[in-house]
Amino acid sequence: MARRPVAAVAAVTLMFEAVGIALLNWILGLVVDRQQMSMGGLDTDAMSIGTWVGGGLFGLYLLVCGVVLLRTAVRDRAPGRLARILLVTCAVVHGLVGAFAVGLVGWPAFAFLMVVLGLIVLSLLGYEAEPPAEPSAEAAGGGQDAPSPA
Repeated sequence: MARRPVAAVAAVTLMFEAVGIALLNWILGLVVDRQQMSMGGLDTDAMSIGTWVGGGLFGLYLLVCGVVLLRTAVRDRAPGRLARILLVTCAVVHGLVGAFAVGLVGWPAFAFLMVVLGLIVLSLLGYEAEPPAEPSAEAAGGGQDAPSPA
């Protein structure tokens, strides 16, 4: 099964996307700061700092998701409950951002985000949650078939 390569490709893609998002927001913050742009009377310093902080946090979020997927690929085991929740939220975020990207950026950005969404979902489905282990017959009954008292 190709679950390890899919998880590894998704991890690397998310890491590159994290760097790209952080870099894009850093550049946008510089543009707002240097041109002294203001929207609705907001302070330009507040807008540029907000852009930097938001981009940094979003980039960190994507980086953590990438590390979780990379760890999953290296260990070849399903991620834990918290890691699965994190990856599901990452998939939902990619779906929402992809929907906004169609109108704001265009179809190539939408296609890229949907590919990343597909990689995350394939990774989640490839590593299904492992059911809890059932006790063996020897541990439960002492290894002998004893008649039940009736």
